[in-house]
Formats: sequence, C-alpha cells, structure tokens
Amino acid sequence: MTASLRRATPRKTAVPRLRQPQKTRERILEAATAEFAASGLGGARVDAIARRAGANKRMIYHYFGSKEDLFLAVMERTYEHIRRREGELNLEALAPAAAMRKLVKFTFNYFSENPHFVTLLNSENLHRARHIRRSERVEEINSPVVSVLRRLLARGRAEGVFRAGVDPIQLYISVAGVCYFYFSNVHTLSTIFARDLLAPDALAERERHVTDVILGYLRA
Repeated sequence: MTASLRRATPRKTAVPRLRQPQKTRERILEAATAEFAASGLGGARVDAIARRAGANKRMIYHYFGSKEDLFLAVMERTYEHIRRREGELNLEALAPAAAMRKLVKFTFNYFSENPHFVTLLNSENLHRARHIRRSERVEEINSPVVSVLRRLLARGRAEGVFRAGVDPIQLYISVAGVCYFYFSNVHTLSTIFARDLLAPDALAERERHVTDVILGYLRA
C-alpha cells in the first residue's frame, strides 16, 4: 500500500459511550432500596449505596441532592410499584366480590414477595412520615386505588352483594392492615406461638383467613 493511499484511508475513531442517566438513576434507586430496607434510614450509608449501584457518591448527590431526598425518591418509587401492580389487576372488569377477593389476595402476596416494602414503611413511620409528607406526588400516586374501590363498592351495593356505608379509604386501610401486621410482626408472632408463620402452608392459611375477614365484612 502506498503512502498516499494510507493517508487517504479514513482512520477509525472511538465511538463515545452514550451516557444513560435514566439507567444510572434507576440503578441507584435499586441499590438505595436494598440499603434502606436492610439498615433503615439512619443506618444506611451513601458509600454502601454507591458500591451497590456501581456508581460514585458524586453521582448520587447529583441526581438526588441528599440521603434524605434519596429516601423520599425510594418511597415514591415503592408506592408507584404497588399501585402499578394493582392497576394491572384490572379489577373493574370483574364482579365486585371477585374483584375484592383478588385485591386482598394480591395485597397479601405483595407483602410476602416484597419484604423491603414492610421495612421501608416501618422506617418511614419511625420518622413520622416526614419524608413522604414532602412529596408533591404521593396523593396522586395513591388516589387510583381509592377511586377503583369507590366504584366497586357502589356497584356491589347496587347489585345487593355489598353492605352500604363502607368508606373506601377505611376499607383499604383494613385490607393493608391485616396483611401488613402479619409480615411486620411475623418473627415475634412465630416465636410466641411456636409456629413458622412463613412456611408455605401457614401463608396459604393466612391468605384464606384475611380474604374471608374482608369479604365477610363487606357482605350485604
């Protein structure tokens, strides 16, 4: 090859790596969720979150500002996840009683399959909801489930299968409460009753029980 031809051959240039801020942010949120669930807000360390995320502390502060703001973002994301999963149940396509049964079973199994949700809620309640109270989105995130319940209750009353006078917010608190308490206290309950309450048969029994409790209350 001649010198002139070599000069005419275009040189390969390195393709710059594309920055992926959304993926980085999501990776940080995943790592922060795990760290806050394991250690609580007080015990969690930004260094540990950075290691889990494969990022550096500077990136965390760039995206979220502070550890407390990162915790708020984790809480918003956690609520968004359960609300999105609830939306995928397509409850309003079902008969009212079937829809309520499906919601109770989903809620119970969501707590079972996402133990970090319980520990994050515990942590935020220890801080008297001071982080989620600052959220500008929390009501918007959580309002769809209340609206769906309101419509299901109205339809159930009209069809004569549900009692009158049920407040949808009170109902949701009851559904969440009978599921949440079990998992937030499962280790102490297992100890004092000498029973493994996380065993598959115990979980199945509890799921049936909480479903019967809620549906029994709603029955006309």
